[in-house]
Amino acid sequence: MLKTSIARSAPRTLGGARIAFRPSPFRPVNSYNQRRGYASEAEEKDVVIIGGGVAGYVAAIKAGQEGLKVACIEKRTALGGTCLNVGCIPSKSLLNNSHLYHQIVHDSKSRGIDVGEVKLNVANLMKAKETSVAGLTKGIEYLFKKNNVEWIKGTGTFADEHTLNVELTEGGERSVRAKNIIIATGSEVSPFPGLTIDEKKVVSSTGAIALTEVPKKMLVIGGGIIGLEMGSVWSRLGAEVTVVEFLGQIGGPGMDSEIAKATQRILQKQGIKFKLNTKVLSGDVSDSSISLKVEANKGGKEESLDADVVLSAIGRRPYTQGLGLDKIGLETDKSGRIIIDQEYRTKIPHIRVIGDCTFGPMLAHKAEEEGVAAIEYITKGYGHVNYGVIPSVMYTHPEVAWVGQNEEELKKAGVKYKVGSFPYSANSRAKTNQDSDGMVKFLSDAQTDRILGVHIIGPAAGESIAEAALAMEYGASSEDVARTCHAHPTLAEAVKEAAMAAYSKPIHM
Repeated sequence: MLKTSIARSAPRTLGGARIAFRPSPFRPVNSYNQRRGYASEAEEKDVVIIGGGVAGYVAAIKAGQEGLKVACIEKRTALGGTCLNVGCIPSKSLLNNSHLYHQIVHDSKSRGIDVGEVKLNVANLMKAKETSVAGLTKGIEYLFKKNNVEWIKGTGTFADEHTLNVELTEGGERSVRAKNIIIATGSEVSPFPGLTIDEKKVVSSTGAIALTEVPKKMLVIGGGIIGLEMGSVWSRLGAEVTVVEFLGQIGGPGMDSEIAKATQRILQKQGIKFKLNTKVLSGDVSDSSISLKVEANKGGKEESLDADVVLSAIGRRPYTQGLGLDKIGLETDKSGRIIIDQEYRTKIPHIRVIGDCTFGPMLAHKAEEEGVAAIEYITKGYGHVNYGVIPSVMYTHPEVAWVGQNEEELKKAGVKYKVGSFPYSANSRAKTNQDSDGMVKFLSDAQTDRILGVHIIGPAAGESIAEAALAMEYGASSEDVARTCHAHPTLAEAVKEAAMAAYSKPIHM
């Protein structure tokens, strides 16, 4: 039996938080039966998707697999959007290789590995990143061809509710009509007031993955995932990194406060400095350096911080510029997100919206799930995305990952819960690998033992969180995980032991 986590009468939830959607009086539209006078019959598509990022290309491939006549409009010269081109993938290349460099320089001797002089080649570091990106974006092109997806290279704008005018990248224009249209235009960097991003001295995440030399000093505005990941890269390579965060903890929304504090302590040991509860007042950019004026949120003495590079990492905002939404009467909320119902439909039922430009966390895997679900709604009338079980990962070292609710959210909701935790310092594989910072933390319902949230800081946390997400998807209890045999010696045993701690008692602590 297929289960749908989004009932038509129920609002979505994100980690326990309810998100209100505009109710839709329209029934699902699976076909456009009333044919109008098309400008060109050859241009008619079952589905046209605006945006070739993670949400858009996944929806396009799924539509092709379902036998639909599909086109994807994308203005970049490569598919994959922000994630593959200037986000998730290139940043992970730099994170992985900078970690290897740091480990060779600082951690090889204790492992019985004597090395000679180690040199950093930033140009080759960037080349390795670009090779990874090129391979993956070409892979999407291959999948488009395999599944009969037409890539229209250009910028699409609504002419009417069924027609898009495309300004082609190579020149000229084209008009395409569709029975169904999916908007998947993603997001863009939120600008910091008073600082102009030039991607050289004042950089966004895009510029932070393309620096040509290691800065002596880097200031990071924003202690969320992007800021900490990029700060980690350049700190490992030799930069003096200071993170300025307005809130009282790092990690951004969703990260459990206990995990956030532990993460900060570990990153501080690695050399990253933090100024929490601090606001940036202004910035002054000169030819030689940048100076930020900051002060404590609750008032205090103004302070100047100098750096060679400033990374602005205060978040992202929906990108819908140039779509011509006003021509068809579509609305956005105060945050710029396009308003939809529980089946991703706007008030025009054959126009759906997925990914970063609408509600929910701006995560690539969330966008992928919506891409599949949107096509299923079009072809089958039902779809599935469980918004309460979408994991988040921060790829620092150690990694930080979580799924479900944190302690603060449970306390606020008045939910009675149990806590079970287990440190990697008691895990045989982590100890053997000399990589034992961190812990696994389970939160389960005090009465039913059903898992409410899992939070991990430690080696390969991003991989281990998948087990927790699968368990939660099937409504498992901490006892279910505790009684499941895990291979020895593995890092995954820490997950089992934390579940045992929530259900009863761990063995190895």
